[in-house]
Amino acid sequence: MFRIKRLYTFMLQTFLPLFIMTFGICLFIVLMQFIWRYIDDMVGKGFEMIVLGEMLFYAALFSVPMALPLSILLASLMTFGNLGERLELLAMKSAGVSLLRIMRPLIILISFVSVGAFFFQNNVMPVAQVKLYSLLYSMRQKSPELNISEGVFTKEIPGFNVYVREKDKTGLLKDIMIYNYSEGFERIDVTLADSGRLKTSADKLFLVLTLYSGESFQNMPGSDKRDQNVPYKRESFSEKELLIEFDANFVRTDESFLQNRFMGKNLKNLQLSIDSMSVRLDSISDLNAKAVIDQSYRKILVPHVPTESNNDSSQVSTLTEVIIPKDMPTINIDSLYQAEAPSSKAAILGRVKSAIDNIKAEYYFKSFNIADEAYNLRRHITEWHSKFTLSFSCLVFFFIGAPIGAIIRKGGLGTPVVVSVFFFIFYYMINNIGLKMARDGVWPAWEGMWLSSFVLAPMGIFLTYKAVNDSVILNADTYLNAIKNLFGKRATRKVEKKEVIIFDPDYPSVIGKLSELEDLCKTYLEQNKKRINYIAYWQRFGKDQRIPELSEKMESIVEELGNSKHNLVLNKLMDYPFISGYTLLASNKFSKISIALGIFIPLGIPLYLGALYQRKLLLHDIQVTKRVSSELNEMATKIISPTE
Repeated sequence: MFRIKRLYTFMLQTFLPLFIMTFGICLFIVLMQFIWRYIDDMVGKGFEMIVLGEMLFYAALFSVPMALPLSILLASLMTFGNLGERLELLAMKSAGVSLLRIMRPLIILISFVSVGAFFFQNNVMPVAQVKLYSLLYSMRQKSPELNISEGVFTKEIPGFNVYVREKDKTGLLKDIMIYNYSEGFERIDVTLADSGRLKTSADKLFLVLTLYSGESFQNMPGSDKRDQNVPYKRESFSEKELLIEFDANFVRTDESFLQNRFMGKNLKNLQLSIDSMSVRLDSISDLNAKAVIDQSYRKILVPHVPTESNNDSSQVSTLTEVIIPKDMPTINIDSLYQAEAPSSKAAILGRVKSAIDNIKAEYYFKSFNIADEAYNLRRHITEWHSKFTLSFSCLVFFFIGAPIGAIIRKGGLGTPVVVSVFFFIFYYMINNIGLKMARDGVWPAWEGMWLSSFVLAPMGIFLTYKAVNDSVILNADTYLNAIKNLFGKRATRKVEKKEVIIFDPDYPSVIGKLSELEDLCKTYLEQNKKRINYIAYWQRFGKDQRIPELSEKMESIVEELGNSKHNLVLNKLMDYPFISGYTLLASNKFSKISIALGIFIPLGIPLYLGALYQRKLLLHDIQVTKRVSSELNEMATKIISPTE
């Protein structure tokens, strides 16, 4: 009987709530960004709640490809960060469970999520994109609700400018001025009224403006436009109604024009469109190339040799190639032109210029057609690749988030959110760069669409490898200690008195070791008084086997005297420095690389100066080691033979 292991159940129960929570948060954030982007198309147009709800639903589906990878990254990072912070991850590893085995149920789960993301991209996203973009287009085309402001001209009514000085609480408009230029500025109509009211017709196709106590003036231009005296018509009224065409209804746009574009096609339809568009683009290019040959002067001046191509039903004479006879006389066009009369030359140049302009305009038009066809083809290819990139990015983000969480061992919404946002912004920038490069034809489509995956996948593999091997690559203390070592701030040694001592130190033997260590330090200081030159340093790249030997002898003395009962000895042991971390002075196996670095002066000089600084710190540490060894030697001698 198949049973899921308790460990796998625990991991799924830990990950799934965090994944659902982070997916909801990320989807909400991306949806708010979408609403903020299109807020001008939605506000002030009187849309019903069902229309706004439909738009938000399709916008949420449209935002899933952006929210899903981010939520996987954040959830995996929080899951393993919480396990590491609560020492549960350490307990699992102590029980002999490897990190990959701990990740196994989540890897299977994310694999199913990736497969689901592919089907979502292939089946749901085309429908959601068509519905969303057609709805947004319809919302943009809808006329806004008319809102006449006080003291300014309102231009929201096509063909009219309306000015209202004041509005009261009942909606009565006072001191109205209307400019009607719907029939052109030559027949402009200016209307002044003491007050009026505005309402919409029952079918929302017209505005009904009722005016009280006013006058109207309209130009009546005649047929003779040279006449400066333009007659006009004047009308006085006590009450007048103006019927203004103003469609305030919401009309949905037909979705068929978007279904035939790249955004409304699934994988199968995209492949069919790519094949047909590639054939059409190649045929257009061949026809344009043939037209260039046909319009060239060589094709016009050189006689053509026809060849017969037989067919079952008919025989068609085609021109396959241009053959230049060997006895073809040479034509000097310049001499022919110079032989013409001046008036004929001008006519010839005019005809040539006109022909060149026509050919240039024709080729510009053809180039625009080819560019449009090529752009449409590239958009189809990028959309084809996007069906797969989402699924792969989900896997990549999991193998980035889980190892980082296991390494930094920080849970909650603090550090994981910062790290996740950083990686996602990096992914988003690279993905957009690749998409634009592929869309504009700078790169092949597959390179641009898979650029982010090519960059982040090695990073995920590297982080997973480091996490499996318990690396401290993301441990802040490691880098702080390295910086301290670089600037000479060495870590202090801590030696505490042991409560239970099994073996006391062998002081006579320790005295011999201390004397030997002191002599080694003295010899090393005497032999390294002079500064090493640049060439000698790169010949051996700081190779010095005596440094590890000094460090080993000193550590053995510290380990043995650490069992001492005397506090003075223990305190003095803490004065011993750590003779380690001098990376620029360590031995290097790659002698050829070191020689190359020395020859490359811009890189070799900084490394050489850093090595000189570390050598100065090393000599100081050896001097301290020599002094401490001498003092410990005196203490050990007094312990063996105390004086009265």
